[in-house]
Amino acid sequence: MENKNRILVVDDNDSIRKLLQKMLEKLGYEIETASDGFEALSKLVFDIDLILLDIFMPGMDGFEVVKTIRKQAATRNIPIIMVTGLSSREDRIRAVELGANDFISKPVDMTELKARTASLLKMKKAQDDLNRHRRVLEKILERRTLALRESMQEVVKAKRQVQNAHMETIHRLVIAAEFKDTGTATHIKRMSQFSAMLATLRNLSPTEVEIILHASPMHDIGKIGTPEEILLKPGKLNKPEWNLIQQHPVIGSQILSDSSSLLLQTGELIAISHHEKWDGSGYPFGLEKEGIPLSGRICAIADVFDALTNIRPYKKAYSNEHALKIMEKAAGTHFDPQLFTLFTDNMKQVEDIQKKYGVAA
Repeated sequence: MENKNRILVVDDNDSIRKLLQKMLEKLGYEIETASDGFEALSKLVFDIDLILLDIFMPGMDGFEVVKTIRKQAATRNIPIIMVTGLSSREDRIRAVELGANDFISKPVDMTELKARTASLLKMKKAQDDLNRHRRVLEKILERRTLALRESMQEVVKAKRQVQNAHMETIHRLVIAAEFKDTGTATHIKRMSQFSAMLATLRNLSPTEVEIILHASPMHDIGKIGTPEEILLKPGKLNKPEWNLIQQHPVIGSQILSDSSSLLLQTGELIAISHHEKWDGSGYPFGLEKEGIPLSGRICAIADVFDALTNIRPYKKAYSNEHALKIMEKAAGTHFDPQLFTLFTDNMKQVEDIQKKYGVAA
């Protein structure tokens, strides 16, 4: 059985209130009554569908009741019919501005009452249906948004796992190459941190710094193709041996070539260019000055400094001071002079990196 609409009749005149109640009950509605504005507001808790409201009442008049009802979220959409003898245009305009929906003049005509209540209740039902539909849609949207968010988190998690696996694979490949030469993985950690430090000091973007941090360890990956007896030879290399070791930038570039990964593309660039020299006397192409990729110039300083300050098969470890003296002589010939100045001006950061990642003395 369909629930009856509940109408609140508000009038300080007892006889008018009772008359309206009887008329509305004949029309099939459930009725609540109130003798003043205060009682009317208290009875809004009864799921009122429509209010018939007198204007002139003691204590709180109809204008104030309408104003209060429209301020509250739970009641602002209840239709209100002003039951009044108002004939003043200004009073009617004021009532409409405050939120009244319609007017019925006293004495109330049954036919008019039926038409106006039915019209507003129909409007109220349509609005309630719309609100219910909106709430259902909001719940559906909320569930779908939650599901989408969870799905996106899974996608992000999967991508991070792939990226981590990608980085770990590169890292292990780099260690394999470095292990043939230095016998330790700490070299690639230090030189990559030196490279990132220089990239930051050179005002590269955070993304570019991050790429150089992870790409710079690939600089000597081509040494996988260099015989160990040459890499580990304690003495001076002869001409054929030197020619062989000079091939490792090209080998490294070939290993890393044709990748869609920006990280591997940068690694390829560093591998092929980190032995180029500022004055054009480097290898494999004899590039000079800004013709050498910036990432290669950065890596050259980081790699040489770490090689000088650590034990290699062909040399002992030098102090930072001695290593810098050696490199100062090559600033402007081997190294980009501006980058080298940035490096030497920030030795505190260099020493912090050495302390954190150890020095293979």
